[in-house]
Amino acid sequence: MEDLINTVGVELIVLVVAAPALRLLGALGVRRFADWPVSAAHAMAVMLVLTGIVRFVPDSVAAMPSAEELARMVPPFVPFPLAMVYLTGVLELLIAAGLVLARTRWSAAVGLAVLLPLLLPANIYAALNDIPLNGAEATPLWIRIPQQAAYIAIALWIARSADSTSARRLLKGRVLKGRLLKGRLLKLPLAR
Repeated sequence: MEDLINTVGVELIVLVVAAPALRLLGALGVRRFADWPVSAAHAMAVMLVLTGIVRFVPDSVAAMPSAEELARMVPPFVPFPLAMVYLTGVLELLIAAGLVLARTRWSAAVGLAVLLPLLLPANIYAALNDIPLNGAEATPLWIRIPQQAAYIAIALWIARSADSTSARRLLKGRVLKGRLLKGRLLKLPLAR
């Protein structure tokens, strides 16, 4: 069992268990989880809380990788690896909070779809350079790349299913206040 967890990652297991469990709660009458996209958004939030918190765990906690271990995964072309580990942790926690709130779900899901490809080079670098994480081998690329693609697809599905009214209003309000060359207003086609 430990080999399976190390191979596919705790985050995938959390997502695969949490989404159906939350949807089951919806089937049992919890209105918040009445549909799959909302259940998936909450499950993704649970996964992101887990991965976000890991970035702040002290070295003394042996059950999880430390920030320094995660920083070794960062490719050399990325400056300030430890700061990037902390930054991505903060972003993951903010996105998790955004996924839980209906008003911000669309923006958070889009943000997650943008963040995930930015994290992939660290996983590729770790796999190609045999950088262990918490004593376990790096996740093989034949697993990690399809996982990341699936996470991105889920994030986009959540965004597509979420109400983007708040984001559209915010964009429209900002756009109407700003002017382009020759006094013209910038007009963006906003999807409904």
